[in-house]
Amino acid sequence: MKGTSEQKLAYGLRNRDRTAMQEAYGLYSGYLYALCSRYIPDKDTAKDILQDSFVKIFSSADSFRYRGEGSLKAWMSRITMNEALKHLRKNVRKEIAVDTARLPDTPDDNDENPDTEDIPAAVIHDMIGKLPDGYRTIFNLYVFEDKSHKEIAGLLGIKENSSASQLHRAKAMLARWIEEYRKNHGREMEK
Repeated sequence: MKGTSEQKLAYGLRNRDRTAMQEAYGLYSGYLYALCSRYIPDKDTAKDILQDSFVKIFSSADSFRYRGEGSLKAWMSRITMNEALKHLRKNVRKEIAVDTARLPDTPDDNDENPDTEDIPAAVIHDMIGKLPDGYRTIFNLYVFEDKSHKEIAGLLGIKENSSASQLHRAKAMLARWIEEYRKNHGREMEK
């Protein structure tokens, strides 16, 4: 068969070829696990969702349509993200849809993204992982998946203003943590 290695891999998956399945798992499981862990901080649950995602990927490979280099990875990522969101809708929907009137006020004066250039990526990742489930989910969908509040509302079954409010509160919480990190690690960062 002629074509790119991605096309050949997709062909193998469509034909339920075990070698292709092993190759796909080897190539993409790390990336898809990282994607999963953005939404699901519990490692065991993230691994379970990753496995569920691969089952869905392998069982629906015949629906994949090659659209150029990277389209297989994008398709697999979409399935994995949907599986993570499905888990969140089932298990933490109450927290995501929390009445924002009962949430503590946060400063409204700075809705910009905090400067993170001097903060190690692993520290930022940990901070995002510590956000409450609803905040983290909406933050990830908005920032990393480039979803609008309307799209997020549709995905999570919440109102658009709840999405916007929780994003604002997530950013405010991260900004406070970043400022605390700078205060506590200022000498180390100057070196």
